[in-house]
Amino acid sequence: MKPISRRHFIQAGLIGAAAITTGLGNAVYANSGNIQIDKVKLGKTGLMVPRLALGTGTHGGNQSSDFTRMGTENFVKLARYAHERGVTFYDAADLYGSHHNVKEILKEVPREKATLLSKIWTRPEKWNPDAPMKTIDRFRTETGSDYFDIMLLHCMTDGKWQEEKKPYIEALSEAKQKGIIKTIGVSCHSFDALKLAVDDPWVEVILARINPEGLVMDASTDEVMAVLKKAHDSGKGIIGMKIFGEGRIKEDEQREKSLRYVIGSKNVDCMTIGMTTTEQINDAVERIVRIAKEV
Repeated sequence: MKPISRRHFIQAGLIGAAAITTGLGNAVYANSGNIQIDKVKLGKTGLMVPRLALGTGTHGGNQSSDFTRMGTENFVKLARYAHERGVTFYDAADLYGSHHNVKEILKEVPREKATLLSKIWTRPEKWNPDAPMKTIDRFRTETGSDYFDIMLLHCMTDGKWQEEKKPYIEALSEAKQKGIIKTIGVSCHSFDALKLAVDDPWVEVILARINPEGLVMDASTDEVMAVLKKAHDSGKGIIGMKIFGEGRIKEDEQREKSLRYVIGSKNVDCMTIGMTTTEQINDAVERIVRIAKEV
């Protein structure tokens, strides 16, 4: 990857990307520095991952998100800047349409130094007509990567997903056996789905919504954290999402409180945040690193 100075980056910059908001437009950000995000163990999966992932699904759906709408060029500039801060963990999904963007940054970041997560959509869509294994092969072409570090069943919403998603579960298991996927799991969007994931030995990683305000979550904060503790204690890797309540937690003190709660719980290994400006990247990296040392 060619080195790029911060001054040149900002001049070349993210004027277009900065116009896109995640609801943090009025936030006051920490000063930029040379601090890089640290790496952590993802449960007992054997993976070491950056504590912070670059989420690509903000306001996402139907193969579009803020990150695809900003254009590939602006995304790559943003991802380059994140790389400078140690954020080489890319949280993609078919639903977001972000595989092509990730492919471009992986041309610059050595694959062995990146963590690639994707999520497979399990409901019929015009853009998702193929059998699960064929879909996974498509993902490999779209990202330009022969393998995925993490693959999740996307958006499980009830307590019957084990039965309903069996073809996808079998496909992910097969892909793992072939070395196409390193570790497997689910992203949860209901409390029943989350509770089921905790006790399922197939699930190695859980992507769960958690913040101290209970915003955009599957149950109360205390209920969700208790389940995450049980999962983490059993060795499952826990990735937190909606840390800032889908942009509703925007004030400086609120963001500090949320990060301190999630990191301080010791039940969440890492987190994904949809950062669309360099200021947001700086703020998240420096807060997370500082808080992780304090708690």
